[in-house]
Amino acid sequence: MIGFIIKKYCVLLPWLLVFWCFHFSAIAQDSVVTTSKDSVCVEKDLADVISGWRGKPPKIKPVDGGSLLLVPVIASSPATGVMFGAAGQYAFKMYKENTLYSIFSINATVTTKSQTIFQLKNNVYSKNNRFFYSGDWRFLIFSQPTYGLGTNAPEGGALKYQYDLGGIETTQDSLAQPMKFNFVRFHQSVSYKIKPNLYAGLGYHMDYYYQIVDQKLNLASAPPLYTSHYLYSTNYGYNTTQYVSSALNLNVLFDTRDNMINPYKGYFAQVNLRYAPSFFGNLKTSEFLNVEWRSFHGLSKRNPRHLMSFWLMGNFTPSGEFPYLMLPALGYDQRGRSGRGYTQGRFRGPNMVYGEAEYRFPISQCGGIIGGVLFLNATTADNPNAKSPVRLFDYIAPAYGFGFRMKVDKRSRTNLQLDFGFGDKATAVYLGAAETF
Repeated sequence: MIGFIIKKYCVLLPWLLVFWCFHFSAIAQDSVVTTSKDSVCVEKDLADVISGWRGKPPKIKPVDGGSLLLVPVIASSPATGVMFGAAGQYAFKMYKENTLYSIFSINATVTTKSQTIFQLKNNVYSKNNRFFYSGDWRFLIFSQPTYGLGTNAPEGGALKYQYDLGGIETTQDSLAQPMKFNFVRFHQSVSYKIKPNLYAGLGYHMDYYYQIVDQKLNLASAPPLYTSHYLYSTNYGYNTTQYVSSALNLNVLFDTRDNMINPYKGYFAQVNLRYAPSFFGNLKTSEFLNVEWRSFHGLSKRNPRHLMSFWLMGNFTPSGEFPYLMLPALGYDQRGRSGRGYTQGRFRGPNMVYGEAEYRFPISQCGGIIGGVLFLNATTADNPNAKSPVRLFDYIAPAYGFGFRMKVDKRSRTNLQLDFGFGDKATAVYLGAAETF
């Protein structure tokens, strides 16, 4: 496993070099900013603006008070149809003013494609930041297409070889492999502060997929129509209709962010090793390594909302150690925010590296509630078992976009988010609370 970890860390070096260049640019811009003694912006939020319209002074709330945001969900996408429901976020501090903000988020939705989605996320600092709790709980009655493994999918995938016989032109949509499944996730960990900003801890991760229906699979046709999920599952001995992963989680994290909801400065780094032994009920003993880095660099001493932010994430597991739907995939991070511009699960593989850079800036005058973002991201995933094996960085899927922010609570820095993402032959719209990362 040590050699495996060293090998996989090496593939992060090209991304780190790119991000390092961005860092120098951000630091250089910050160094030339000049300010006057009265130039610091006084932040406002939506409540302050409404009070101003009504001719009343803004309400003064306690610094460590909680902030509750509830919003209806009405959205539409090809994968879900029309979606209805509600989402909420509660930001709060535990007792002491010097304790960092914590956050609970929840959403419950149903769709016109008979899908049910329930998700609860928690990232909580205890009193004096002594403990850090992080959890991801989900229950889904869901449907989602997959295109096969690797960033080049569906090129060279199971359906490509069957549909492209005779040189007939095919499209990505025709090669999509729709699936239905129920999904239960319980990820929860607790970490203890061993030094300022440095935490280490344990957790438990359980993922359970059941009632899996591979809708394009047709074993009775002549010739049979195989799918990527079926071929992978039968190759590694997994049940094609249900499987579970039960794992112990070891993690180390370093966090100097001034606010996890909407950081203006600081760094976040995490190394997470998931160990799923066979005596935990797994088909085989397996390991999963996740590494993550985020950083935030102010570009203005006058307005902290003007900054550059960076996100780098790598997920690595030896081929065949986890079932198909549990392999690293776009949009399956804890908050489901990676890969703006593509649908969730669009790229998947035993190993995946993701990077994103975002420029955040104010649109309103100093201290105003409206802001904007410009972002660029890229994904690469491998497929070592393809007829022509695909390695990390053989193919890279880029995406870009822009978005708007409205500050609804200045104490916790909670924003409403509206983003438009554009990938290769793909577009997407995102509506949510807080920042993408």
